[in-house]
Amino acid sequence: MVERRSMLARLVPHVILCLGVAILAFPVYLCFVGSSHPQDVISNGQMPLVPGHLLTESYWLALTRGVARTSSEPVGLMLLNSLTMALIIASGKIAISIISSFAVVYFKFPFRMAAFWMIFITLMLPVEVRIYPTYKVVADLGMLDTYAGLTVPLIASATATLFFRQFFLTIPDELVEASKLDGAGPMKFFWDTVLPLSRTNIAALFVILFIYGWNQYLWPLLITTRSDMQTVVIGIKKMIVTQDALTEWNIVMATAMLAMLPPVAVVVLMQRWFVRGLVETEK
Repeated sequence: MVERRSMLARLVPHVILCLGVAILAFPVYLCFVGSSHPQDVISNGQMPLVPGHLLTESYWLALTRGVARTSSEPVGLMLLNSLTMALIIASGKIAISIISSFAVVYFKFPFRMAAFWMIFITLMLPVEVRIYPTYKVVADLGMLDTYAGLTVPLIASATATLFFRQFFLTIPDELVEASKLDGAGPMKFFWDTVLPLSRTNIAALFVILFIYGWNQYLWPLLITTRSDMQTVVIGIKKMIVTQDALTEWNIVMATAMLAMLPPVAVVVLMQRWFVRGLVETEK
């Protein structure tokens, strides 16, 4: 039986969707427009809804100079720091989690489940709870103002470990037996069977973890003291000075637009893999 719906029934969902997109996109559009107008126009609250004549100049100044009054580094360097941090965190979390999940599922050793539950319990201990001891360890190891200090304390991930463990449990035991009959060892089974089956899951996790690493604020704020090591999220906050009239809002908004580009690019480029990794199970 073919369901017949009226034109109104088909139109209402599209209208609601368009309204939702407009509500979410309008602040981003205002930020884009603001990056193209002089500082005084924005400060006076007279900013129009059409782009101005400083579009290319604002982005060029942001990338190469930053905000002059706050002695901050160029945004290009901040973006590089954020990109490096996000890539290391995402790749490290996936690498460690997939190996630990493989060990928990396919190796029989004493206290195997106890080790897994110890990993799982760390979900209750976010960075904010363990911030002081983590900072103390990093400082004692001399990792302040380094990429290692920015990334290593955030690499372990109980969420990704649980995600991979649940996926590995769905892999048929027949594949394990066939691998043993072929004379493959554990690592060959991992590389030839488990890893290819996990591609979509890895892609989905990479998108989530990349955005997680890119948006980090508290930990980079504590661990970096040099301006050349600060991330773009920290840089935006430092660009906004106390006196509103002194803030170069066009540069700040241009920086905010530039800061959105890498996460958006990752989501758009990996959208197909991301959706498949969340809704499908390949075996």
